[in-house]
Parts: sequence; C-alpha cells; structure tokens
Amino acid sequence: MPATAADPKPQILEWLASSKADMLALLERLVMIDSWSYDKAGVDRVGEAIQEFLEGHGIDVARIPVEGHGDGFRASVGAAAGNRPIMLLGHRDTVFPTGEVAKRPFRIEGDRAYGPGVADMKAGLVLNAFVIAAFKQFGGAPAPLIALFTGDEEIGSPTSRPIIENAAREARLVFNSEPGRPTGNVVTGRKGGVFMRCDIKGVAAHSGGAYEKGRSAIEELARKIQVWHKLTDLEAGITVNVGLVAGGQSVNTVAPHASAEIDLRYVRLDQRDATVAAIREIAETCTVPDTSATLEVLGAFNPLNQTPEAAALFEHYVAAAREVGLTVAGEFSGGCADSGFTAAVGTPTICATGPVGGNAHSPEEYLQIESLVPRAQAMATAILASGPLLR
Repeated sequence: MPATAADPKPQILEWLASSKADMLALLERLVMIDSWSYDKAGVDRVGEAIQEFLEGHGIDVARIPVEGHGDGFRASVGAAAGNRPIMLLGHRDTVFPTGEVAKRPFRIEGDRAYGPGVADMKAGLVLNAFVIAAFKQFGGAPAPLIALFTGDEEIGSPTSRPIIENAAREARLVFNSEPGRPTGNVVTGRKGGVFMRCDIKGVAAHSGGAYEKGRSAIEELARKIQVWHKLTDLEAGITVNVGLVAGGQSVNTVAPHASAEIDLRYVRLDQRDATVAAIREIAETCTVPDTSATLEVLGAFNPLNQTPEAAALFEHYVAAAREVGLTVAGEFSGGCADSGFTAAVGTPTICATGPVGGNAHSPEEYLQIESLVPRAQAMATAILASGPLLR
C-alpha cells in the first residue's frame, strides 16, 4: 500500500531496509574508535560521530557535559508535539582498554561482524540513530522521540545515572538497545548489581629478618575473600565475586596494604541492602591483629523487574516484531544495564531491543549482521503503534 501522510509506516520500513550498508558503515566508524569507560576523549569521539550523523539528518542534538567520563548526547524529534516522549537509550563506552581497536579492528566474516563493542552496544547505538532518523524524515510517531547516548554504563553509570533518570521521568516508554540475546529474544528482567572496593592496611616488616613485626594485609584479604564468597546463594539469585585483587610491596616484605574489588548481583532490592551490610561487616571485621579495612561503593545498578505496564510494552513489542518476521520471547539476564534505572523511576521499560549479538566483553564478541534491519524495523513498528500505551 502506498504511504500517505497518515501512514508513513511503509516508507519507514523501506528506508530502514535500504539503509543496511549505511548502518554497517556507521557501525564500523563507531567500533573503530576506542571507547573504554575511562577514556573520556574516546567515548566523546563516539558521541561526536553519532551527533554528526544525526545532525546530517536534521535532528537536534544537545551535549550534556560530564566530568571524568563521556558526555551525554541527547537527540530529540518532535519535541513540540506536547506529549511525553518515547525514549531510546544506549551507552557508548566499552569494557576494552584503549588500544584494543588496533589489535582487533572491525571486520566482517560471513554473516557476523566483529570488533570491540560491536554488539555491546555500538550496534544498538546505530539502530537508535537510524530509527530516530527515519521518524525525522517520515513522521508518524505518536509522541516526541528522544535518544540518549551515555558514556559510562560499563562501570555502573556513576555520572550518567542522574541524566538517565531525569530523562526517564519525562518519558512514557523506554526502549534500551542493549544487544538482543543470541536466541533473538529481548530482556524482560535483569539482576541489580553493586560494585565495591575494600582497602586493607597492614604493617610492613622484613619477611626474613623481622617477620614477627609484620601484619599481612594480604593474609587479611585472603581470609575475607573466603567469607565474602560464602554469601553467594545461587538459589536466591545472589552472587558475590571478588574479581580483582592487588597488594603487597615486595616479595620479601610482609604486605602493608591490599585491596579487592567486589561484584554483588541480586534480584530484589531487599536482597541488596542485606547483602551489602554483610559484605561491609566482613570488611570491617579484621582477624589479623593490627590490620584495618574500609569499604567503598564504586557504582550500582538497580534490577529490572517487570511491572504490569512493562509486561504490556513487552507484548506490544512482540506483536510489532512479528509483523516484520521476527519471533521474539523474553529472557531474564544476570547482567546489569541502565534499563534498571529507567524502570526504577516507574517508566515502562524493555531491554535488549538492539541487534542480536553474543560473547560480549570477550575477544569473540560478534554481531549478527542480518539482525540490524529487522530489529530496527521492529522498534519502528512498535513506536508507530504505541499510541494506546501512551494513554
């Protein structure tokens, strides 16, 4: 059926289908920029590349300054329409240190693309950019659209969280374009997470000539690790993992300092408070004489728990995906994401609406190239028909 002013859907879907090569070109550009969470300049270059693309399509982009991590970039279409907006969300940072792109540049092998952050989540950024560009060109959205591109999700969004929460409070619906699961599914629930650091002070001494005068911070840390790990309760969905350790001065010195970084994952908010309290008590209770310890929370994610409104959004998305030939179900993920923040402020949220990929955070990370267009079409279709969800 030919498109009309009242029915832009055919044009939007056709334009997205014809944009596959352009999507891949933008994806390659983004992947070829190192954007480790702690590399502000690199993360901002990714934002500037997206801004250039969007402004080239006549879309207004506001840059939100952030200290220490990547700035926020907020694109908007139809902001004068009067209704509360539909929000597209994505992060520009990756877990890979600066220099990784030179080791593993973007490449395509068969039906997969590879490179640092190719799925998590630079392909999702591309999808959001093209979807909002389609609506800018052809119209049809039942509410204004905003696309928020943030810079520090992989470390808990310590600076982006208030930006995300403020935008979500304004919004009626949120699509977070984290990578679609390898199954092709989206995510309807996620664990929350808390990232902590414990610093331990001991007493230095020569390990041969004055061993008895020393108090080993490493020994104290080793004792704590065993107790922390016992807090894991797989049946309840709680895991405690010490993922980084450091310490000591030299091999022939009783260690005067040690540190550990701790990852807590949980399902419900009440589990978080009780487990953090237990981790803190273990940290502050020292069993090696004359040692002391402090615990610092570095970052935290809220869980994504499905509300009735979010369940309605999920069913709506499933139906839209079906229209473009995709069969989609919902999955629970132990990973954390910014979708937990948007859900926690009460905005119906669906996560992992990005293109399909797998092996995130590893050298084997991949993107299913053929998922780029249909996942973009599924989101566009869901937006076009979302009027009833906005009432």
